Order: sequence, then C-alpha cells, then structure tokens
Amino acid sequence: MTILDAETVIVTGASRGLGAAMAERFARDGANVVLTARSEADLTAVARDAPGETLVVPADITEETAVREVVDATVETYGTVTGLVNNAGIGQLNLYDKQHPLHEVAVGDFRQIMAVNVTGVFLFSKYVVPTMIDGSGGNIVNISSGLGRRASTEWGPYVASKWALEGLTRTQAAELEAYGINSNCLDPGGRVDTGFWDHLPDTEREHIPEPDVMNDAAVRLLAQGADGTTGESMPAEKWEQRLD
Repeated sequence: MTILDAETVIVTGASRGLGAAMAERFARDGANVVLTARSEADLTAVARDAPGETLVVPADITEETAVREVVDATVETYGTVTGLVNNAGIGQLNLYDKQHPLHEVAVGDFRQIMAVNVTGVFLFSKYVVPTMIDGSGGNIVNISSGLGRRASTEWGPYVASKWALEGLTRTQAAELEAYGINSNCLDPGGRVDTGFWDHLPDTEREHIPEPDVMNDAAVRLLAQGADGTTGESMPAEKWEQRLD
C-alpha cells in the first residue's frame, strides 16, 4: 500500500513545471490523478510518463463551465474527489519580458493574473467542496509564495494575487473544518527546478533545488485525515517538519 492509495486528486497547471512533477509523484504514490491545464497535448505527455492512474481533462481554469466539467468528469470516472491542488499560476514574466511597477501594468494584464491565480482557485474550490462534503472530507492545497506574506517592488499583480490566495485559504479553512476538509497553502520557499528557470545562466540554475521537497510536503498534506492541520501557510521544508 502507498500513501495516497484510494485518493483522487485534481492538479491544475499540470501540463508542465511543478504541476507536472507533482502529478507524476501523486500517481506514483497511488492516487488517481486528474491533470488539467489548457494544452491537451502537453497534459497527455505528462500522463503518459506518470507511473499510475491518470485522467486528462483540458480546461481554462478561469472559465466556470470548464472547471465544472473537470470536476464532473472526475466524479464520473472515480466517484469522488478527495484532494485538490491549485497549482496553476502566472506572473508578469508570463506576459512581459521584464517586471514593471504597478502604475505601468496594463489593466487587462492585472485582471488576467488575478483571474488565474485567484478566480481559478475559487472556481475549483467552489465545485470540489460539495463533493468532498458528500464524501466526508478531503484536502485542498493551494500553491502560494513567500510574496503572499510580504511586499516586493515590481511584482505588484503577483503579490496581490498571492495575498488574496492566502486570505481565501484561511477563510476556507474556517468554513470547512466542520466538514473534515483541510485547506492549506504550500510555499515553494523560493525557486524550484522544474524547467521554468531554464532561461537563467548555468551559474544561477545550479543553486535551484529539485522539486522533491515540495512534492514530499504536498503528498503529506493530501494524506491528512479530517483532524489534520488546516488554515496554515508555510514553505515546503517547514511543512515537512510540521507533519513529521
């Protein structure tokens, strides 16, 4: 038996980077893993390499109908949802070639970052939670950042989105604790080597850690029972210490 046997976990942003690494790890640890992102081809490639049970459901996580269809497909295939990892996220460097102060950010770009980093999390939680309540519990893991707890110049839209995510997570934890559902933030604690930073010089990339610590923490958060930790936000290494 492996640690995530009998778990069914939805992972957003699972087509590459940290989301792909986590999806593969969850499958290896026994979970039914539902991979979602916009690119079906990329999701299929990740699923093909994952050593376990997977389901690919492409979707734009900012669209309510698409999110509902992912959850419906999961329940139809596996009967329930016990874990949700809201990993999908974007920042200014996904839209521009450099950072900008807030007053130089286009309104549409600010809205797009908030839509992916906050609204997408809200939508998936909205449609997953009733299924978790019916199934007597579950775990929600929101991928946050140290910038969700402090300011940083020229990172304004991303900072705002992660502060909002932290508040959403704590509110959700308070609302759902009575149903045996835990909601926590998992912070990488810095850069993680998942391919996202490949544009950096070799001298900088060599100091970026592998995603193993992040994956370990995520697995243990998803394996928590109804009496587990909830409403907390910590870097991956601190989560490992907390969950020992």
